[in-house]
Amino acid sequence: MSRQTHAELAIHPVMADGSHELIHRQQVVRRVRILTLLILVLMALGAARTVFSRIENAKTLKAQSEEAAAQYVKAATARRIEAGQKVELPGTLQGYVQAPVAARAGGYLKRWTKDIGSRVAKGELLAEIETPELDQQLGQALAARQQAAASLDLTRTTMDRWEALRKRDAVSQQELEEKRSGFTQAQANLAAADANVERLRQLIGFKRVVAPFAGVITRRNVDIGDLIDGTGKPLFLLSQTDPLRVFVNVPQAYAPGIKAGQSAVVTQSELGSRSFKGEVVRTAASIDTASRTMQVEVNLPNKDGTLLPGSFVQVALTLTPSQNISVPSAALMFRKDGTKVAVIDAKGSVHLQPVKLGRNYGETVEVLTGLAGQEQVVLNPADSLNEGDKVKVVADKKPADAKGAGTKGADAKAPDAKAKP
Repeated sequence: MSRQTHAELAIHPVMADGSHELIHRQQVVRRVRILTLLILVLMALGAARTVFSRIENAKTLKAQSEEAAAQYVKAATARRIEAGQKVELPGTLQGYVQAPVAARAGGYLKRWTKDIGSRVAKGELLAEIETPELDQQLGQALAARQQAAASLDLTRTTMDRWEALRKRDAVSQQELEEKRSGFTQAQANLAAADANVERLRQLIGFKRVVAPFAGVITRRNVDIGDLIDGTGKPLFLLSQTDPLRVFVNVPQAYAPGIKAGQSAVVTQSELGSRSFKGEVVRTAASIDTASRTMQVEVNLPNKDGTLLPGSFVQVALTLTPSQNISVPSAALMFRKDGTKVAVIDAKGSVHLQPVKLGRNYGETVEVLTGLAGQEQVVLNPADSLNEGDKVKVVADKKPADAKGAGTKGADAKAPDAKAKP
């Protein structure tokens, strides 16, 4: 076979000088080099992939650690008080005029015409009293009056006769003066008898117990046959229910912001969300030293009679606006070194800012010093919240629209629990 034939068959020809072995070794070395290069390239690619994968996983783990370390909080903005704040205080409804109705005349209750819950007009009959003793006293006074009138007629006639005798100089002037004095005494006795009769008639007129003003009977303390001794024991309790009065004790901190003429809103828990508008008509203009409160009177219309005297109500009073800062009460932190609020800066870090508080309005509180306004403060801060902690603000979700599709607010995403591969 020729050299060309061997080349085509990939068979090395046998050389006499041993060159065949040299060629074979060169081919093996070249193949080994190529294989080694491929292996090195594959190993380099694998190492690079591993390095890049570890770098990416490290970044992901760092981001997840930062996300896990961050605290998610709700925040509110400290605002300057411009509109008048409201303070809600307890109060008790009272009739505008409320008085016990007693009997002036003594005797026995004959009948009563009105019971509890009855609405009466001014002058309407409430009860009648039997007064036999007064009737007898009136009869006696009338008889005494007749005696005084008869005595007056006799002394008048006697005086006229003695004046005629005096003109004829038949009697002395002294005797005439005595007759004139007797006539004057008889006139005084008749006037006293008339006054006594009128007194007894007025007293007997109190046998009819009538309403001194229009209102509602809220209590009846007597029944038929009860002894009425005229000592002032109330027979009925009458209350005027339109308008009503509400007396509220305003704490000293809020007293300077309450003035006559301000509006007031009265609510009662039993009536649900229904509210009633009233007006501050007067204040005590002084602080009670025992309770450190100022009494305020509110007038409340009650034309339909929905509100009942004696009911416990809540009175919302609008205070005179101030220019101080207001924050939610839920933002306060009470630490051993004083009251603070957690302020969030632009980088999401927390700064515990000491504050000095003013008036407490319930849901909000007045801040006198420590804030300038427009700061973001943490709501319901945890006890573990410290200076410099990183936080993320979570916004409340907006309510669903009328079509039923909810509109999501700008909520912060929660950290992903799965690491990237």
